[in-house]
Amino acid sequence: MSAISERRAGQALDQESSNVREDDLEPLLERQKKVEEKVQSSSKLSRFSTDIRLMFSLLRDFWNGRYRQIPWKSVAAIAGALLYVLNPLDLIPDLIVGVGLLDDAAVVGLCLRLVESDLHRYAAWKELDDEAADRARAAPDGA
Repeated sequence: MSAISERRAGQALDQESSNVREDDLEPLLERQKKVEEKVQSSSKLSRFSTDIRLMFSLLRDFWNGRYRQIPWKSVAAIAGALLYVLNPLDLIPDLIVGVGLLDDAAVVGLCLRLVESDLHRYAAWKELDDEAADRARAAPDGA
């Protein structure tokens, strides 16, 4: 985070996440492909691609009511970081070639540090949930 201080990244994340409401999650989830395309096209953000997919999965399961074992503050931070990535006119406008996505990477990196334990718990839950779903599909009807 050398190009943008952790303090400034924290302020940007706080500002964005403080404005997030549960109703904002659905429009954000609809824009997942746009975020993923931006991440893939940026060397600064591409290292976060797996984490960003996990963040979207968590938000989707939260939105659908399947996973609620997470504090709202963490949900808001994740949504805020993803909304920040979508905003082309943030601390460093994305149009500035070479440095325009440094602030996006700093905000996502800071968010990941803040919600790391929540993401690990979600990933463990998701793995168990996926395994249970696989077993249910493999079971013969009526068993």
